[in-house]
Amino acid sequence: MKARIVDIATYLPGHTRTSAEVEELIEGFRAPRGLIERLTGIAARHVAADDQQASDLAAEAARRLDHDVDLLIFASASQDMVEPATAHIVAAKLGLSCPVFDVKNACNSLLNGLQVAEALIRMGAHRRVLVCTGEVPSRAIRWQVRDREQFVDSFAGYTLSDAGAAVLVAADRRRGIFYRDFSAQSTAWAIGTLPGGGSAHPRDPEYSYFRGDGRRLKEAFEKVGPDLFLNALKRTGLTWDDFAVVAVHQVALPYLRFLADTLDIPEDRLVVTLPRHGNCASATLPLQLQLGGWAPGDRVAMLGLGGGISMGVMLAEM
Repeated sequence: MKARIVDIATYLPGHTRTSAEVEELIEGFRAPRGLIERLTGIAARHVAADDQQASDLAAEAARRLDHDVDLLIFASASQDMVEPATAHIVAAKLGLSCPVFDVKNACNSLLNGLQVAEALIRMGAHRRVLVCTGEVPSRAIRWQVRDREQFVDSFAGYTLSDAGAAVLVAADRRRGIFYRDFSAQSTAWAIGTLPGGGSAHPRDPEYSYFRGDGRRLKEAFEKVGPDLFLNALKRTGLTWDDFAVVAVHQVALPYLRFLADTLDIPEDRLVVTLPRHGNCASATLPLQLQLGGWAPGDRVAMLGLGGGISMGVMLAEM
């Protein structure tokens, strides 16, 4: 038995914020005008309403899919609260009574959620699994900046975008996910963090902002190298031309171009979402698949990159 991706839906909040507007909102340190878009290629990103939670964005996406499921997995970097699992809140909003749980691994969360869903379907524990995410990183952006050093430390937050996504995975005897591989270099976990809310910093608001060193993060991924992705082709005997869409997690256009050149991914297989949608965290890959031009029976590839750091690749016949 295989696990096939049956349907995909995304939800993008209607309010958008341009990079120029982001720069105007930053107080205490004035960045050169146009710096964010020039360095990242991001022109705009989505911003959830004040009363929208991560569960709302996930539920909005999931409502566009068939709700006949026997398991719900909420797989996201964001969460409504520490307890209970946000999956319960999403299920309640959808009127579901099936088992639920959360999966969390930064921007690779949804990809890992699909990994778990596939494993459970292949072992016969479940037949139809809804994997969803709701990302609201706009709540973790630092707007009051002390100096240039703090601006650089907070820069990654200015690229982030709010989004929801849902993927329906079902048992199928003929086609589905046929390759998956994951790796981690956990010694690099401190390069990008949102420290607040856990046992380390439970209440200090100073730790409620995303912080990270983009250059060190890029260096960490480069140190791990591209073998995880290239081995997927070697072991399956495929090339990128055999895929209708090659979805790649996107944080900045220069790094996307670097990665595509390193892996020799044809440009016409990529779906570039960064300029209009920003970094949608774990919703990035399903957004690309929804916007990409594939048909039933086509192959798609998902290449994940996440803080921690972790990497993942999944190949599927749709």
